Amino acid sequence: MRPFNRKKLFLIPFAVAAFVAAAGFVVMGLWNALLPVIFHVATITFWQAVGIFVLCKILFGFGKGGPGRFGGGAPWMRRRWEERIKNMSPEEREKFKQKWEEKCGHWRRHGHHHDFPFGNEWDKKATEGAGGTE
Repeated sequence: MRPFNRKKLFLIPFAVAAFVAAAGFVVMGLWNALLPVIFHVATITFWQAVGIFVLCKILFGFGKGGPGRFGGGAPWMRRRWEERIKNMSPEEREKFKQKWEEKCGHWRRHGHHHDFPFGNEWDKKATEGAGGTE
């Protein structure tokens, strides 16, 4: 294990502040360049842009998981699907898989491979919730 580096720890708050500032300027620039012309809304300030960015991160997630692991998206949505799948019987789960494949299977055929919401991870979660018997 590498030794603890206090210099890097000291730089973390500055890196976070720089990232938030950059994101704020990007959101503000895009908003002010596009939305007033398209939707006739008012322009926003830097702090309003930072607020919009933070609100979007809260609502839509912080990027954990990514596509392929429970479908990505907001953590509250993944937990909700996990609970639904965990509470299904094996027959219900199989029926759900078939319906999902009928509705969304075309994405796999076009190169968009996502196991949401019933990939191997879901089966593992479901069997863990059912006491591991299946």
